[in-house]
Amino acid sequence: MTQQEEGRAARVRAALELPDATARLQAAMAAGTRPEPADVEVLVERSAVEPDFFVRDMLTWALTRHPAEATVDRLLVELGSVFPQARSQALHTLSKIGDRRAYPAITLDLLHDTEDEVARTAWRAAAALVPEGQEAALAEVLISQLGRGDRLVHRSLSRALAALGEASAPVLERAAADPDPDVRAHALATQQLVRDPDVDFDDAVAEAQRVVALRGAPLQDD
Repeated sequence: MTQQEEGRAARVRAALELPDATARLQAAMAAGTRPEPADVEVLVERSAVEPDFFVRDMLTWALTRHPAEATVDRLLVELGSVFPQARSQALHTLSKIGDRRAYPAITLDLLHDTEDEVARTAWRAAAALVPEGQEAALAEVLISQLGRGDRLVHRSLSRALAALGEASAPVLERAAADPDPDVRAHALATQQLVRDPDVDFDDAVAEAQRVVALRGAPLQDD
């Protein structure tokens, strides 16, 4: 890196560390508007620690403004970070870049990550980057996470499975008969989402829970 590039990187880093979130947002926007190779390391590093959602999203945008050759390999390193935000932000940015070379790096450990935000982002990224012909294999992995977590986690997984289209149909059909009622309801709601991507997820869940409850109700004597 030349002295000029080092100076540029130092200025960008300083701007991204300002206490005011609006100032950091503007700094990230400026970095994306006039992308320079020296910025990539700074933007990736800041993504791992930036507390503001909107600034993080702008950092992702700034990174997508660089050639994939300059960003993908560096982001892949972050997938092994001990810091959950570093992993989730790298996954998010990789999904936005859209380079399918990143898909093999979305490991089972990431898809099963104990941190919900990392797992949610891994599901979305995997569904976005899965190579043609591997959708069914990914659906088999994702189906094991049905029933996990809260509403946001359920919705993220359902959307990832819905993004796989018909490849997810056989595993969802199997999960709809799972002995766990939470898994059955989640599978049924996801099937609705596959059939109609515009359906309201909360409505789909409510209907699925009603169906599960009715199927589990004891028969009434005449």
